[in-house]
Amino acid sequence: MRLFDIEDRTALPPQPAVRVNGKEISAAMIAREIQNHPAESPMAARASAARALVVRELLLDEARRRGLAGNPRELGSGQRETEADALVRELLDEAFDLPAPTEAECRRYYANNMTRFRSPTIWEPSHILVSADTGNGEARRLAEHLASEIIAILASQPHRFEELARSHSACPSSEHGGNLGQISSGQTTPAFEVALEDMAPGTITTEPVETPYGFHVIRVDRRIDGATLPFEAVHDKIADYLADAVFRRAVHQFVALLAGQASIEGIEIECAASPLIQ
Repeated sequence: MRLFDIEDRTALPPQPAVRVNGKEISAAMIAREIQNHPAESPMAARASAARALVVRELLLDEARRRGLAGNPRELGSGQRETEADALVRELLDEAFDLPAPTEAECRRYYANNMTRFRSPTIWEPSHILVSADTGNGEARRLAEHLASEIIAILASQPHRFEELARSHSACPSSEHGGNLGQISSGQTTPAFEVALEDMAPGTITTEPVETPYGFHVIRVDRRIDGATLPFEAVHDKIADYLADAVFRRAVHQFVALLAGQASIEGIEIECAASPLIQ
C-alpha cells in the first residue's frame, strides 16, 4: 500500500461538509490528518481521515458531557499530552473497568496458538552468488549455467567452496569464503529461505537457487532448529495481547453506541476507523 503523492490531494473533487452534532470538521483538519492514513487513493485516505476525526469528536463530546477535566500528563522527553488526548484517556479510563485475562484463558490461547511461540530456526550458511539483472534474459541464462558448473565442481571437490566463492561470488561475503553468519527466518529472500529449510548441515544445493539477485550456490554449515517456548516465557505477552483485544472490542462497541446517538453528516462511520482501535 502506498501513500499517494501530496500533489494528488489537489485532485480531490469537492466533498460534503463533515459535521458531528452540528460541529464542522474542517477540510484543513482532514487534510492534516490524511498523512496518518496511507491508502491506495486520495479519496480513500480522505474518508479514513474524516472517520477518525469523527470518532475522536464523538469521544470528546462524551468526555465533556461527563464533565471530565482533561488534565494532561507528562509523556517524557519534554512531551506533554494535549488536553484533547487527556480527555479521551480519562473517558476510556472511566468507561471501562475490564477484567484482566485469567490464567486459564492465557493457557487456552497458548495451547491453540503454539506455532506463534516458537524460537526461529537459525542457519549459518555460505553461498556463491552469480548475479544477473532480472530484466536481462541472456544474463540470467548465463548466470544459471555458471552456477550449475560450480555445483558440478563442488559435487566432487566440496573443499573448494571458499575458493570458488572468492573468485566467482558477487556478494561481499565472498571475502569470507561466502559465509553469511547466522540468519533466521525473514532475513533473506523467500526462495533462499525455502532452500535452507530443505538442507541439512554440511550439504550443498544440487541446483542453483534463483532469487532477484541472480543464482545462488548454497552450503549450510550449521543449523539450530527452533523450539516451542514454554508458557511461562510468553505468559505476559499473551496476557497483554488478550487484554488489548478485550479493550479494542469494548471501544468498538462504545463508539458504535455514541455514533448511534449522534448526528453525523458527510461521512458514514465505521468503528474500525477509530485511531484508538487500529
